[in-house]
Amino acid sequence: MTTSGDLALIDTWKTKRLSAAEEAAPGVFRTVAEYFAGVGLVRLGLERAGWKVIFANDFSPQKFEMYQDYYPDASDHYLIEDILNLNTNDVPLTLLATSSFPCIDLSLAGNLNGIHGEHSSAFWGFIHILKDQASLSPILVLVENVPGWLSSNQGDDFRLTVKALNDLGYACDAFVLDARRFTPQSRLRVFLVGVKQPLLKMIRDLIDHRSPSLTTKRLQSAVDQNFDLNWLKLPIPEPPPLIKSGLLEQIIESIPASDQRWWSHEKVDHHLDMMVPSHRARVEELSKGRSWAYRTFYRRMRDGQQRAEVRQDDTAGCLRTAVGGSSRQFLIAAGFEQVRLRNMTSREYARLQGVPDDYPINVEENQALTGFGDAVCVPAITWIARNVLNPLVDVLIANVCQETDNYQANQ
Repeated sequence: MTTSGDLALIDTWKTKRLSAAEEAAPGVFRTVAEYFAGVGLVRLGLERAGWKVIFANDFSPQKFEMYQDYYPDASDHYLIEDILNLNTNDVPLTLLATSSFPCIDLSLAGNLNGIHGEHSSAFWGFIHILKDQASLSPILVLVENVPGWLSSNQGDDFRLTVKALNDLGYACDAFVLDARRFTPQSRLRVFLVGVKQPLLKMIRDLIDHRSPSLTTKRLQSAVDQNFDLNWLKLPIPEPPPLIKSGLLEQIIESIPASDQRWWSHEKVDHHLDMMVPSHRARVEELSKGRSWAYRTFYRRMRDGQQRAEVRQDDTAGCLRTAVGGSSRQFLIAAGFEQVRLRNMTSREYARLQGVPDDYPINVEENQALTGFGDAVCVPAITWIARNVLNPLVDVLIANVCQETDNYQANQ
């Protein structure tokens, strides 16, 4: 039963937020503030599902440079600023706020410094803005990060982020989704959806089942250990199946054998020597084929020496920023008694993230590799928008209109 107080809140939300949305984007209801926007791949994924980004923020001029090459309206809404220094008055009212906050302090690469580390602490800037917006903060939030978020600092970091959203009135649902359900890239990510009043009361009856494909033992343990927090479980459908094989070759750029991007024989032999016997045998077996086969590999330090570690399947490993030799992903092309090696290109990185080829790459290679490697998988975001966010908005629209009409009719 919706009370008059609830309706007053709905009415405030409806008149102020919707009027602001209409002013910023006429005819568009599904408005978004995109924090840690990077090169705009969250925007790309959401727009395919009918959303409109009317505000974006990131502190990196290099990522903005790529963003504006694809989005001509970038200068109208994208602020290059540390989120901790943002003025809340510069942020328009929106239906949704997204936060792909820096993951480095939640991983081994950042020495597990945690949510208060130098980079990942930017999450608190996001919370500060939501707090300042008070009753007019977005009714929905979408937060994304690496699986290490669940266990860093013995799980305290995940608890702190969920509790911070709870304290602002958001009940939270957590699930995992792998990019390998959409592109040939192994990229598991944790997503947190926060739902705020008045929408929360409208969807309580929907909370029921969950596909086991959307959780892991670590995620379930993190939720179970924090049973006292304000959780909800949305009825999210079964995601697409994991891609088994065959798609990696479709994202590979056609580069002639004479191109200098292919490594010299000496460099190829050196990297073959860096492989443990089982990995080298894997490559040599592929070289006997009568067609080209593709694999990816990383350089890793193992037992005090550098190794070239080759994936068993034709799926790329998780893309990373192009900082340091161990962060770069390399390509193997084997067949016809030949083995060729080279760096993966930025266009290949973009394709692994589901980015169309009309996204221009006009910056130097390392800058582009970092921009795409530090981003999200576009079709994964679209799937979440269509199967998680849009159904919630449909409920909101139906209930707000019905309850408001009923209230006015009884006056």
